[in-house]
Amino acid sequence: MSLINKEIGDFSVQAYQNEAFRTVTKADVLGKWSVFFFYPADFTFVCPTELEDLENNYAKFKEAGCEVYSVSCDTHFVHKAWHDHSERIKKITYPMLADPTHVLARDFDVLIEDAGLSERGTFIVNPEGRIVAYEVNAGNVGRNADELLRKLQACKFVAEHGDEVCPAKWQPGAETLKPTLDLVGAL
Repeated sequence: MSLINKEIGDFSVQAYQNEAFRTVTKADVLGKWSVFFFYPADFTFVCPTELEDLENNYAKFKEAGCEVYSVSCDTHFVHKAWHDHSERIKKITYPMLADPTHVLARDFDVLIEDAGLSERGTFIVNPEGRIVAYEVNAGNVGRNADELLRKLQACKFVAEHGDEVCPAKWQPGAETLKPTLDLVGAL
């Protein structure tokens, strides 16, 4: 079953960000673009490389009008401990959401029930709170923040220009396509 156009459920979770704990709810997500970046657990191997890559591109996501939320089934206390312990994680300035009750992992359908961990799921959510793009990777395969940013930019473009679509490898400013009968089978 596809999650495209699924409205995310109500939630209220704790987050660690900028040396502080705070509550994040669905209301905080509505009205802007969001990326939910699920990863299996803190203090692991592939996860810090992905989270650092995301941080290195965080300013570009913010420029695109998007908030990034990393999510694991750890508590906000564990997020702080990891932040204090790891040089890579210490750099992170986006909210690190804690999901120990699995409310988010279940809603986004990435919970590994028998392990109590989440899959490596990446979700782009539009300002109306609907999933417009997602992918789920095996736990041993890391993701690329540059490609995620490109997908976000493409999703935003087609939302703003409903009569145009973005071809493969589209980048902002590149040519788009206007679906017409003349294009069917012509490209």
